[in-house]
Amino acid sequence: MSEHADMPEHTEPIKVLHIITRLIIGGAQETAMLITEQLDKAEFDVALVSGPQTGTEGSLIEAVHLRNIPLTIEPTLVREIHPLKDAIALVKLIRHIRKNQYAIVHTHSSKAGIIGRWAARVAGVPLIVHTVHGWGHHERQHPLVRWLYILLEKVTLPITDKLIVVSSFNIEKGLQDGIGDDDDYVVIRSGIELDRFGYPIRSPQEVRAELGIPAEAKVIGTVTRLSEQKAPLDFIHAAHLVAMERPDTYFVIVGDGPLRGDVEAAIRQNGLTERVILTGLRRDIPELMASFDLFALSSLWEGLPRVLPQAMASVLPLVATQIDGNAEIIQEDENGVLVPPGEPKKLAQALVSLLDNPERAFEMGQTGREMVEEYGVDRMVKETEILYRRLRNEKGTASFGIHI
Repeated sequence: MSEHADMPEHTEPIKVLHIITRLIIGGAQETAMLITEQLDKAEFDVALVSGPQTGTEGSLIEAVHLRNIPLTIEPTLVREIHPLKDAIALVKLIRHIRKNQYAIVHTHSSKAGIIGRWAARVAGVPLIVHTVHGWGHHERQHPLVRWLYILLEKVTLPITDKLIVVSSFNIEKGLQDGIGDDDDYVVIRSGIELDRFGYPIRSPQEVRAELGIPAEAKVIGTVTRLSEQKAPLDFIHAAHLVAMERPDTYFVIVGDGPLRGDVEAAIRQNGLTERVILTGLRRDIPELMASFDLFALSSLWEGLPRVLPQAMASVLPLVATQIDGNAEIIQEDENGVLVPPGEPKKLAQALVSLLDNPERAFEMGQTGREMVEEYGVDRMVKETEILYRRLRNEKGTASFGIHI
């Protein structure tokens, strides 16, 4: 039976609005962009609202325009808590939603998730969905700030029809913090474009030559934001320890962010200026990954980092911190190795171990490539469509203005 068989006929596509705080280069933003681009246009009429902020991490606004996604920039929707701007953003979102008569509002990121869901509620939207790309609260915050974030999630949950999480670890964390129960959640993986990763359009040798890396050298790479969450200084510390034991190893850091100055200083202080290549923002991530031998991620907290499936699709063994979604993606000693967060010495030890055991590293890369289909964008979009249909059926088609 077709998955559409239980759906009523309707004359026009269902209007869907996705809302996100900012369109920086990041996992939540890429997920929102891909969903809004690839939802079935015959069934869903999709648009996107974002705040104006980008930053040193880079912007996806141009990419959204190139994909012909209807985009509205709301100037008052900012990442920081700002009571006046937040109140104005709420009012303007309510007006925008009412004017365009959206039947589904789907929010991403913590700030847009709170303001966007309440705007949708006040505007009378029949179906409200939020994706948790990693909770906005974490153990490293001031206790009062963490308590406030949890409180906001608790009071907003009753107006939410479903919480999508990218990792089952996010469900466990939410339940531990008293945010809903099992029935409030569904897991939909953050999808990547599998037809790009593992199929580079430039050879690894060409990329290495461009970066000034000898063809025969071992390369440990990471693709990350240079921010507190991603702990890039831990990666530099680990690189220093690896270089002491394996002086022929090179390191590539792809990305940018507010800690770039600190990272550059740490590279100099550790005598790694000839060994660490800091590329800044790049669009050719599949080609860069194909030039790596190992992939490392030093994050302190995560939702489900898309770079790990991207590295798996690039046939790379993984070494990452044992947190949240990392621990769900990496099957210990099958496709990678997990190490404690905030302990660069253990990160370095795991990397050296794989450098010393190339056969083991090769097998991990092959296993990861076989496992990565679960993280494809096609699957993510299909599961999102199925969820929308199921929730619409549960709500009843009359509230969506559907002509049967």
